[in-house]
Amino acid sequence: MLDVRRLRLLHELKIRGTLAEVADAMKYSPSSVSQQLTLLEKEAGVELLRKSGRRVQLTPQAEILVEHAASLLATLEAAETDLAASLSSVTGTVRLAVFQSAALALMPDFLTSMRAEYPEVRVEMTQREPETALYETWARDFDIVVAEQYPGHAAPHHPGLDRATLTSDAIRLATPPLGLGGERITSLADTAEMPWVMEPHGAASRHWAEQACRSAGFEPDVRYETADLQAQIRLIESGNAVALMPDLVWTGREKSVQLLELPELPHRTIFTSTRKAGRIHPAILACREVLERVAATRS
Repeated sequence: MLDVRRLRLLHELKIRGTLAEVADAMKYSPSSVSQQLTLLEKEAGVELLRKSGRRVQLTPQAEILVEHAASLLATLEAAETDLAASLSSVTGTVRLAVFQSAALALMPDFLTSMRAEYPEVRVEMTQREPETALYETWARDFDIVVAEQYPGHAAPHHPGLDRATLTSDAIRLATPPLGLGGERITSLADTAEMPWVMEPHGAASRHWAEQACRSAGFEPDVRYETADLQAQIRLIESGNAVALMPDLVWTGREKSVQLLELPELPHRTIFTSTRKAGRIHPAILACREVLERVAATRS
């Protein structure tokens, strides 16, 4: 009989790429991971790993086992879910990944409500960029992810993850209260010669903002890069930049900049994803229900 824990390590190697990353994810030493995979080879009676420079490659036989390991892990998660659903109380630990503006706007009320309504559920929250968090939820590092999708920019798809819309918010042009350099700004095209602040390359918001500027007939002069939207707001407030801002960032704070509507009134979609095998776990259902209720008050 093949050892399920060792199959899990082989599955982790497939999705993470290196023994060191598997060791880090599973809280083992690299040598321990290597030893366990060697034992799995003996159990299977076939070669599973081959050296490729400093890395290891999975053999075709290993790929077969990885596919079955994925099914086994989903079955085990479904079994844990059914077991939890048979209990009279909602318990367990939920690992939640969330991006910054949703963390600021939704998490305080969400955590307060969870503590009051489901005191036996432990919520562990980590701030992550949506693209990374979706992958890490698929890889079982998190149980739920709160992610975002910009117009015309599909969020990454991972098999085995579901999706439920939480809310949407308008995206507007944010400019200094008195304009930038005394200039009157009435449209996106008026910012063609102005300094911009955007998130770093690779972020969906950055790609969407650049495309919006190009559609308006210019290439944005991105002088400042930061993933911290609070820092972006300070740059705009102080008259140093303009940006495209989703409405959710203003939750709980006064709108301290000029906000202009864009043509076509674009909106960002905010959604949650979890693995399908565990989506009916009572603690997961509780978190999603409370998140939806909190998000509804922000609409």
